[in-house]
Amino acid sequence: MENLPACPKCGSEYTYEDGDLIICPECAYEWNPNAEDENKLVVKDAHGNILNDGDSVTVIKDLKVKGSSSGIKVGTKIKSIRLVEGNDGHNIDCKVPGVGAIKLKQEFVKKA
Repeated sequence: MENLPACPKCGSEYTYEDGDLIICPECAYEWNPNAEDENKLVVKDAHGNILNDGDSVTVIKDLKVKGSSSGIKVGTKIKSIRLVEGNDGHNIDCKVPGVGAIKLKQEFVKKA
């Protein structure tokens, strides 16, 4: 018997194959494990390069930070970013040295 992946919706381990699809009997979710994920978040930097979780980026513009007298200077390198779904355009979750945890817009960074 093959090892089939657990259901991505409910986490059930009781999945089965039906042709190209894998089906979860508990939540009735069907998916094709070979198909590319259409719902995957695609975030591009200021130059059009695709960003991924864990990438390092460099700030390309001086940014003001609310509640802080200092901001983020141009050229600041930020390591290990995390991509998040942001309805206000803030798609990058990261920790900036000297500032702390913050969300950034993708148009103000470039891939390092």
